[in-house]
Amino acid sequence: MFYVTTYSSPLGILILLCNDQALLGVFQNGQKYFPETLISKAIFKEHHPILEQASNWLDRYFKGQKPNPLELPLEPQGTPFQKEVWHLLLEIPYGKVTTYQEIAKALAEKRKGKTMSCQAVGSAIGHNPLAIIIPCHRVIGKNGTLTGYALGIEKKKFLLTLEQEARNQTNRIKD
Repeated sequence: MFYVTTYSSPLGILILLCNDQALLGVFQNGQKYFPETLISKAIFKEHHPILEQASNWLDRYFKGQKPNPLELPLEPQGTPFQKEVWHLLLEIPYGKVTTYQEIAKALAEKRKGKTMSCQAVGSAIGHNPLAIIIPCHRVIGKNGTLTGYALGIEKKKFLLTLEQEARNQTNRIKD
C-alpha cells in the first residue's frame, strides 16, 4: 500500500508519499520526473504516522531548525547507483554546498576507482525522489552556478538562501 498527503510549504504544495515502512518521496506536481502513476495509485491519508513525521520534519526545516534527514525512515526507490549517490548527498552539511564533480570524486574513491562520470552523478541527483530531505539542492556546478533541480532553479535558490540564513543566525548566537 502507498499513502499520500499534501504539505503546504513556502515552495508551494508538496506531495508526500510513503508505504507502511518508510517515506518514499517528496514531490511537487509537475516537477521533472514526477511519478504520476505511483501517486495516482496511492491512498490519500492525512494522518499516517510516517507522513506526519515527514510533515513535522519539513516544519522544522522551513523554520531553520536543521533537522537531520536520518531521523526519518527513508526508502528512496532507485537503482543501486542512484542510491549510492543519494547516500552521499546526505553527507553534505546543512548550509553548505558541493559540486557534481566533488560527488563524482567521492563516489570514485568509495568504489576505489579512478574516475566517475559527473553526468551520471548529475542524472542520479536529478532523479532524487526525496527532494529537500535528501539535499540535492546543495549540489552546484563547478564554477558556482546553480544548475539543475527537479523543483526548479528558483526553488533551489530559495532553499540555499534559507539554509544560509539559518546558519548565519546560529553563528551570531554562538558569538
